[in-house]
Amino acid sequence: MIANRSKYSNLCSECGGSILFIEEKGETVCGQCGLIINDRIVDFSHSGKRAYTNQEKINREQTGSPISILMPDMGLSTVINKEKINNPDLKRAAKWNTRITWKKRNLLIASTELKRIASNLNLPNHIKEDAMRLYIEAFKRKLLRGRSINAMVAACLYLACRREEFPRTLQEILDEASASAKDVRRSFSVLIRELNLKTNSTDPISLIPRYITELGLDAEIERITIKILKRYGLKYSISGKDPKGLCAGAIYLACKIKSLSLTQQQIANSVGITEVTLRSRYKELKTKLNITV
Repeated sequence: MIANRSKYSNLCSECGGSILFIEEKGETVCGQCGLIINDRIVDFSHSGKRAYTNQEKINREQTGSPISILMPDMGLSTVINKEKINNPDLKRAAKWNTRITWKKRNLLIASTELKRIASNLNLPNHIKEDAMRLYIEAFKRKLLRGRSINAMVAACLYLACRREEFPRTLQEILDEASASAKDVRRSFSVLIRELNLKTNSTDPISLIPRYITELGLDAEIERITIKILKRYGLKYSISGKDPKGLCAGAIYLACKIKSLSLTQQQIANSVGITEVTLRSRYKELKTKLNITV
């Protein structure tokens, strides 16, 4: 009892010496007489992953894929190989174990489609995870009833790009989606309304570097284009306007300023708009910013 009480003080119960704690052994000992006061202390002061020696790493190596929200079961399920089971009762149990619920089947279809679109568009991992969280929330609120899974997945991806301010347009996602543009837009409206979310419009400046690279233009054209869009954004609202149209008009205006021969058709095809839209945005930027070409 005396030894147990002494672990809460700073002095040894036998000689009155100072008490030391040896982390390697988990022991509390007296620094003067060597009395072991406690030998089963767990160190709770350190958090996070433990550090092992090389031999311990070999013996205690972790296996299995990491937990991810992109997996329908978070990667925690166990796959049973029915071919290696000889007991017929166990085979029957393994067969029943593979029958998943509609919720898991729905999330499996959604996660597969989400990964396919994200892979084709080179979307980062945090965008995919945010889109999956939005889809799961939509599923919990029963927003999938009467709506296409693929359309809701595409809408969640576009909403995640808008929330994270990642430069991807709706048309790019529609080109890769396995649903009609009408269904995707309706699903996007439902997400905004039912989840009570607020998103900013896509910044056209964030799309400029990609279009400049696709058109093979130099850094000077990019600098002038960004300057034009910044001046326009400070004076006028870009809400409700297609960011691709503003990008195309600004690029064409920058080419005119530098006397660069680049046709409207080349810019329109690269950006993904019509030549009529390009001319309208070009005249709007030129007139409102009083730029003389």
